[in-house]
Amino acid sequence: MIRRLTGEDHSQCLSLLSPHAAENLFILGDIEAYGYDQPFQKLWGDFSEDGTLRAVLLKYERNYIPYAPAEFDAKGLAKVISHDTNFMMMSGLKGVTNQILPYITHPARSIRELFYAKCERLDQLSLENIEDVKKANLGDLDNIHLLHNNIDEFDATETVEEKRRNQEKGVSRTYFIEVDGRPVSAASTAAENSQSAMVVGVCTLPNYKRKGYATTCTSKLCFDVLQEGKVLCLFYDNPDAGTIYKRIGFQDIEKWMMISFETEIATI
Repeated sequence: MIRRLTGEDHSQCLSLLSPHAAENLFILGDIEAYGYDQPFQKLWGDFSEDGTLRAVLLKYERNYIPYAPAEFDAKGLAKVISHDTNFMMMSGLKGVTNQILPYITHPARSIRELFYAKCERLDQLSLENIEDVKKANLGDLDNIHLLHNNIDEFDATETVEEKRRNQEKGVSRTYFIEVDGRPVSAASTAAENSQSAMVVGVCTLPNYKRKGYATTCTSKLCFDVLQEGKVLCLFYDNPDAGTIYKRIGFQDIEKWMMISFETEIATI
C-alpha cells in the first residue's frame, strides 16, 4: 500500500533510512529541514501487508528521490510520479530507479550516471600536512568564491551570499590551503545533516596541481566530519578522481542516476 507520509511515520521512516545514511543523505536532510508536508516537499511510503515501511519516495521542488533497501512496489511509486505534471527529474540509486523507470509514463529526456561513494572510517585517511589546512570562516568565503570562479571545469553557480547562508545554517563548511595569502585549493561539504554530509567543491588552481593539496584538504574535511559521527559521500564521474577518493578511504556504493523527463510544465 502506498500513501502519503506524515510526522506520525517519522520513527518508522528513520528506521528504514538511517542504517543507510550516505545513500539517503538528501532524504534525511530534507526531512530534518522541512518535515513531511510543505508546498515544495512531500513524501510517500510503500507499506507491506503487515504495515512495515519498505520504501520512501521524496518530492523536493521538482525532483523525486526514491529509496528502498529490498523489494518494493516499483509500479506503485511510478504511478505517483506519472500522475504529476509538475516535475522534471528522478534521481537516486541505480538499483532503485531502474525498477521504477519502465513504469513512468512521461518520456525520459536524458539519463546521466555518476559514481556514488561513501567514507565511514578514519583508518585510511592520510593526515600528513593537515596542519596546513584552514577551516573557512564567513570572512574567507569571498576568496573561496574567487577560487571557484578561477577554475574552468568548476561549476561555480553558488553565490557568496548562498555560501554564507549555508555555512551559517550548518549545512556546509569549507577547508582550504592558501599560498601567499590566497586560497589555491579547497574542499567543502553540502547538504549536511545529523548523520551524513556530501563532499563537494574539491578543486585546485591549475598552477598548484599535483602537489597533493586537494587530497590534504579533503582528508582534513573528512577527518573532522567523521569525528562527529557522520558518514561522508560524494559523486564522481572521473576515474582519476575516483582513484584519489578511494585512496582516502571512499568506497563505491553504486551508480547514482539522474533522469530528466518531458512533462507538460517542463516542456513549455
